[in-house]
Amino acid sequence: MSDHILDTGTPFAATRRGFLAGTGAALVVGFTLPLPGRALAAGEASFTPNAWLRITPDNRITVICGSSEMGQGVLTAIPQLMAEELDADWASVRVEQAPVSAAFNNPAFGMQATGGSTTVRGHWDVMRNAGATARAMLVAAAAEQWKVPAGECRTEAGQVVHSSGKKLSYGALAEAASRQKVPEKVALKDPKDFKIVGQRKKRLDTVGKTDGTTKYGIDVQLPGMLVAVIARAPLPGAKVVKLDDSKAKAVKGVKQVISLPSGVAVLASGYWAAKKGRDALQVDWDLGPNTGLSSAKVTAMLTEGASMPGAVALQAGAADAQGARTVEATYEAPYLAHACMEPMNCTAWVKPEGVEIWAGTQSQGPVQGILSQVASVDPGKVKVNTMMLGGGFGRRFAPDFVIDATLLSKISGAPVKLIYSREDDMAAGFYRPAAVAKFSGGLTTDGKASVLKAGVASPSIMAASGFMKIPENGVDTFAMEGIADHPYDIPNQRLDYIRREPGPNVWFWRSVGHSQNTFFMESFIDEMAAAAGKDPYEFRRSLLDKQPRYKQVLEVAAQKAGWGTPLPAGVFRGIAVAQSFGSYVAEVAEVSVNPDGSPRVHRVVAAVDCGMTVNPAIIERQIEGAIVFGLTAALYGKITLKDGRVEQGNFHDYPLLRSNEMPKVEVHIVASTEKPGGIGEPGTPPIAPAVANALFAATGKRLRSLPFDAAQLKKA
Repeated sequence: MSDHILDTGTPFAATRRGFLAGTGAALVVGFTLPLPGRALAAGEASFTPNAWLRITPDNRITVICGSSEMGQGVLTAIPQLMAEELDADWASVRVEQAPVSAAFNNPAFGMQATGGSTTVRGHWDVMRNAGATARAMLVAAAAEQWKVPAGECRTEAGQVVHSSGKKLSYGALAEAASRQKVPEKVALKDPKDFKIVGQRKKRLDTVGKTDGTTKYGIDVQLPGMLVAVIARAPLPGAKVVKLDDSKAKAVKGVKQVISLPSGVAVLASGYWAAKKGRDALQVDWDLGPNTGLSSAKVTAMLTEGASMPGAVALQAGAADAQGARTVEATYEAPYLAHACMEPMNCTAWVKPEGVEIWAGTQSQGPVQGILSQVASVDPGKVKVNTMMLGGGFGRRFAPDFVIDATLLSKISGAPVKLIYSREDDMAAGFYRPAAVAKFSGGLTTDGKASVLKAGVASPSIMAASGFMKIPENGVDTFAMEGIADHPYDIPNQRLDYIRREPGPNVWFWRSVGHSQNTFFMESFIDEMAAAAGKDPYEFRRSLLDKQPRYKQVLEVAAQKAGWGTPLPAGVFRGIAVAQSFGSYVAEVAEVSVNPDGSPRVHRVVAAVDCGMTVNPAIIERQIEGAIVFGLTAALYGKITLKDGRVEQGNFHDYPLLRSNEMPKVEVHIVASTEKPGGIGEPGTPPIAPAVANALFAATGKRLRSLPFDAAQLKKA
């Protein structure tokens, strides 16, 4: 993957918002984004698809969304931002998925891609300005038609209204508005006047998902399409040394067997024929440097690394400071798979005139550039149809499945749908990094935190990404987030990153480094509180005077959970707080321990400050979903290795949280006037440490490794 150069298409720059006049009687408004290159002239027909907004004479308002929808609600939140400043009638608002185009680049990334909980915060100003500009042009059109000053007109619910009471709908004004001059600057609403943003609007994608009309990548069907399944390399670096495909070719429906850098593909008339053919392949692999790799060797490598000096992520105060009392602990987190419910898939069709793919992808822009090289065509001849995503969690940011589908179509000469089985993807080599963190903390004689030292050893996501470089200081930002940027006021600190690469490829996973590092950090802060003889909530609170947003969510979560009040017999509380992706979340978990040592989480109370909110209902669901995701990892999640191969294959040995294990979740949104933070990921990091800390309160035993080992808690 690192051999491919990412290219989001022809770069361009804009010094002002661009107006794109649509054909016929449609008003189309779009905004160019700050990319290098030439400026766009208003009305260039070739850029009509770059519009964010389309208003047609039938009074339909269509918002074009450049981000991928994978359950996080962007197909509703983005239209809400537009509709608010437009003063649209929400009942008339529709949403469409954007084509791949540099005009739809995520402002937070500089490329068209979805991840890092960036869609709303990246488009907060862009979409509001788009709506406000369109509204100003509609008002100008109405004022011209009525021959009145624009100042005498206002807008409401999809209409321009004159002070005399005359009204015109946006649809009736669409053609005239398209001829208006684009204002250089528009005023945005004061948030106190919002009527759509901040409201619990129903999701625009619910009906299609409910009645089955919504199409996911795996639903794509094309005439003459072949289905492909790949016998993948067990781990990066493995090579085929012997292949016997005779039995595979004998399977009814199998059409071709094709070798790729990633493995051996079987193409057939349908999935089951392809799978049977793949299973009939006789492939001998040379595992190369990963021969004999095991989880024990990974642990040993990372543990050794965490004990050594590394690249300094944070240095404060005296490096050689010592506390009156020292607390030490070592933590470990395993590799994790994404386990998306919809398997990875892509349908590709390489034709003489170009390439077209249908895929649930988080990275349309990079994919367009990559596939232009795979198929040896201009990027403009690569059409990416973004389908709905049945779970992403970072996995669908990777381009492996679109690259292989395109190669197979190019070689076979037919449209090809490539499908990974659950087992295929579990062993595909895209994992959350395994990590080991070694902490040393110092306390003063009166129990205040005075020293914090840590060494974190893990592989580098930045290096694995293929499009990022590790900074000159040697610190992978993802490997240290959640630790290097912790909020606690501790005067003497030294926090190091030690890069170690055991072998498996690593990738972005929901909340990225925060997912394991918050477990490490918040568990260790709890250990320091216990050593100081302090209440863990009060200990944290005393260290957060310089961090008001952290402190507020911590206080709200504790208060709403009834921190310090009696609980039913055998139930105990734990607490944790974290900031990630611009949002602050504190969680309190109420936990008991079953006789076999397995934890039972009864209730989770979450307080979240994500800045100004777009849709509170979506925020609540995202926090709930993030808690399920993180709790699954804390209780069950692990990818283990034996003899150079991944041991897990499906949900029987990589289990997810069951319905009967789901705790009651309460989400309390803290009112804020700050700009929006992300919401898809921030609920995940605090749940593992909150549960771990509750387990300590219940048993007096510290669980320092994930997933939790019930045997350590089992009563004698």
